[in-house]
Amino acid sequence: MNKLELIEQLAAKANLSRPQSEGAVNGLVEIITSTIKGGGEVTITGFGTFSSKRREARMGVNPQKPQEKIQIPAVVVPKFKAGKTLKDALKS
Repeated sequence: MNKLELIEQLAAKANLSRPQSEGAVNGLVEIITSTIKGGGEVTITGFGTFSSKRREARMGVNPQKPQEKIQIPAVVVPKFKAGKTLKDALKS
C-alpha cells in the first residue's frame, strides 16, 4: 500500500473527504517526523512507538573493493517498535 491508497482507504473508513483524509495523513507524518527529529518519541498504544536512535561511526567494507576498509560516519536513524496488539494481530 502506498500513501495515496492509504489516504483513500482512510477517507472511506472514517467517512472523510479525500482532502480531509490527505490532511490527516500528512499531519500525522509531519508530527511524527518533527517529534523524533527533536529526540522525542511517539507512542500509539497497541500499534507501536516511533523514535530515533544514534548509530555510532564504524569501520566497514567497500562493496566495490572488498579488501578496502572505509569509515562509515555516525548517523541518526528512525526506529519503530511494534506494540503488543499489532504483534498479536500478525500472529493469527
